[in-house]
Amino acid sequence: MSLVKLIRWTQCLHEATVIKQVDVRLEKGRPVVTVDVRPAKHRQSRCSQCQRRCPGYDQGAGLRFWRGLDLGPVVVYLRGQAPRVSCPEHGVVVAETPWAREPKAWFTRAFDDHATWLVARMAATYLRSTHRAINAAVARVTQELAGKVDRLDGLLRIGIDEVSFRKGQRYILRVVDHDTGRQVWAGEGANSDTLRKFFDALGPERAKQLRRVSADGAEWIHTVVAERAPQAKLCLDPYHVVAWATKAVDEVRRRVVAELKAAGRYEQAASLKGSRWALLKNMPDLTGAQKTTLASIQRDNKTLYRAYLLKEQLRKVFSVSNPSQAKSLLAGWLAWAKRSRIPEFTKVATTVEKMRDLIWNTLSSGGLSNAIVEATNNHFRLLTRRAYGYHNAETLIAMSELMLGGLCPPLPGRA
Repeated sequence: MSLVKLIRWTQCLHEATVIKQVDVRLEKGRPVVTVDVRPAKHRQSRCSQCQRRCPGYDQGAGLRFWRGLDLGPVVVYLRGQAPRVSCPEHGVVVAETPWAREPKAWFTRAFDDHATWLVARMAATYLRSTHRAINAAVARVTQELAGKVDRLDGLLRIGIDEVSFRKGQRYILRVVDHDTGRQVWAGEGANSDTLRKFFDALGPERAKQLRRVSADGAEWIHTVVAERAPQAKLCLDPYHVVAWATKAVDEVRRRVVAELKAAGRYEQAASLKGSRWALLKNMPDLTGAQKTTLASIQRDNKTLYRAYLLKEQLRKVFSVSNPSQAKSLLAGWLAWAKRSRIPEFTKVATTVEKMRDLIWNTLSSGGLSNAIVEATNNHFRLLTRRAYGYHNAETLIAMSELMLGGLCPPLPGRA
């Protein structure tokens, strides 16, 4: 086997790349392989953006180097010219280099693919590079793969949620396909303008195909979905509905403790200390000690116990498989909460009644929730923690597309 053929195979060089010669030398006591390359004749003088053949402009920056895949402990560089061409559409640009994805890249296509495949499992140290360079490689690969795969095609049921990635109210809006569990779109911001960008990318025809959209109680999500996909049934996430009741129970507990202290009943107020989790946890998950605490509350504090029962009854609404029965339970819960004379739950009942149609959509769809979105949100936060934070949203979005959006390329040479 010739050395040129070995280099072509190990570097996964595109067929449009011509290897002129291979040079092996020692640099600071370490072997380095330099491969002189040029584009094949049919790929020369092409615009790097539209691949149109264009007249030459100048030699650009002259001779350049691109980092290739290592041959074991041996570092490999590709060396070649990067002339500029005059494109009638894009102006003066660097000519296409078949071995690299874009003119600004300092790495070969194979290096980009290799780095992107490994980034989910190994640090940049393995490739003897920097995290910033690896992040740039990930962005290039995911951008290219996103252009080849239309992940927005055929969407029927989606979940929409926002996740914080930095201090200072910095959010990324995520859209997940309920049928595949994959992230299909992400953008910086948590507002109606960001969500409209998703629908702009989706297009009006495909927006008409949406059947179910799950989301939390954010009004701006409801408004944009009704505006761009009016035929889709908006389903309110059960977790957030029950969370309203859970928060109300805790507010009742704090109010009761304050009233007992104001009345001088310090001993009874002290008995409620440590009762928070007994009231907030789901009934099947209570420990023996928490069940005892709950029994004491039932005996000594009827108002607080009724608040707990209201919370559990609302949770029960979403656990019933029969939609008609679930709607009847919801109607009964609303009537109970309104006449409960517990201000915190009267307020929750007002909110639930306002969102009743959306909750009915959830019940009719078999309890469609944002659970799969929240699960991928946990993976999303893990990406942030593993990298000790990201300075910009673009890098984090590219990483999430790699890990959660199905845009990870095959390992070069092993596909």
